Amino acid sequence: MLGEKRCYPDGLIRVSRGARSWTALVEVKTGKNELQTEQLENYLDVAREQGFDALVTISNEIPSIAGQHPTKVDRRKLKKVDIHHWSWSQVLSTAVVQKEHRGVSDPEQAWILGELIRYLEHPRSGAMEFEDMGANWGAVRDAVVAGTLRASDRTAPEVAARFDALLQYVSLRLGRQLGTEILPVLTRKEQAEPALRSQSLLTRMVDQAELAGAIRIPNAVAPIHVVADLRAGRVTCHVDVDAPREGRPTTRVNWLLRQLKHAPDSTRVEAFVANARGSSAAELLGKVREDPAVLVTDPKKDIRSFRVALSVPMGVKRGRGRGAFIDSVIDLVDSFYGDVVQHLKAWSPAAPKLREAASAPDDKPALSSTALSSQDGPETD
Repeated sequence: MLGEKRCYPDGLIRVSRGARSWTALVEVKTGKNELQTEQLENYLDVAREQGFDALVTISNEIPSIAGQHPTKVDRRKLKKVDIHHWSWSQVLSTAVVQKEHRGVSDPEQAWILGELIRYLEHPRSGAMEFEDMGANWGAVRDAVVAGTLRASDRTAPEVAARFDALLQYVSLRLGRQLGTEILPVLTRKEQAEPALRSQSLLTRMVDQAELAGAIRIPNAVAPIHVVADLRAGRVTCHVDVDAPREGRPTTRVNWLLRQLKHAPDSTRVEAFVANARGSSAAELLGKVREDPAVLVTDPKKDIRSFRVALSVPMGVKRGRGRGAFIDSVIDLVDSFYGDVVQHLKAWSPAAPKLREAASAPDDKPALSSTALSSQDGPETD
């Protein structure tokens, strides 16, 4: 009871270790049902009155930034009670990584976890994937193409937040396949103040007609940048790779080519030289394979880095399926990682080799010097 109202949380979790315990109320939504502010605030009041530690919510809503709750609640109600959110996609991804990649030693627990995965993957379970860019997607996209979108437009922030949520979903989905945790790339300031990320994304969408972000994969050569050019109707993924610090320019290009054996010819490769703005040369991989010198504009200038990019037509539909924006982003990230990124390795210099010691001459010279020195060259006839 909360005053004269009766509340019905979906569950309660209590974890005890020794004399300490942690207790949380649980609220769950499935399908397209969304969490309601009033309901969550009531549960926060109940948790505070009962001395509970937290409220845990689970739904198909994916927050635009990890750790942020998708539903706004009165911050004053969070002074003594924490609130945590898990999307069903996150629950499923965590379960798959634990069972398929890390393993569960107890056979009964492994079977139970497998049945949970089977249930969540069923289309009628109510645990849906990310499948909608929002009701304002079409109108905002058309306004960007027409050049009429303004930062003050009330519908633009929703589309920006949906794109960040899509990057979260792409990270969870790819992490499920790789068996590791993948997270969108955010600065420390953006992590501390999510509004900064939303504002920068909105500003870029208005000024440059682009939705852009990046995801970081553990041990990958670099983060994968995802850029959706709404005006050009293209989605592009790229990674920036440092070039070797030794060798001629063509040698450095060939070093990269050896690692792009599985990449399609339509992959774009850009070369960046020292002390220059922008790329010095850019060409499709097919032509670079025929002639690596096309990326060398000046043999006297060192190539410092490469950008490897793959671009595809952008879907325009707000939902899922053929011709959908969401699917064009997901398919591109999967193929770009599989064909390009997973084969790239950072350059490292070769280990120094021991110098061969000069052998002492058989015939002693008339004027013998002192002991052999590292500055003595090889004996000549």
